[in-house]
Amino acid sequence: MALAVLFLLNESDVAWWWYLLFLLGPDISFLGYLAGNKTGAIVYNLFHHKGIAVGFIIAGYLLQPVNYGTTISAIGLVMLGHSSMDRFFGYGLKYFEGFKFTHLGQIGKR
Repeated sequence: MALAVLFLLNESDVAWWWYLLFLLGPDISFLGYLAGNKTGAIVYNLFHHKGIAVGFIIAGYLLQPVNYGTTISAIGLVMLGHSSMDRFFGYGLKYFEGFKFTHLGQIGKR
């Protein structure tokens, strides 16, 4: 999925900095953990949920005639690609217990 998103970003002719957002952008959600594990998990999951990302992509497509439709789609692509990349590396959606407790299992546990 992450590779498909990179292809779609390339086809969308977005500026180079969208690729940096792809790699790092959604990780700003880590700041939610400053307010505690529960808030951190909620904020992190909002930025890394593939369904929300697809919603942005669809909304952008539907708003294509409007000036910001392409930007909304690009945001969705960044979210989808980044979360797909995270899943590949074992970082899943977070539980309220703490950052390393995910739907894919505990991070760092062998």
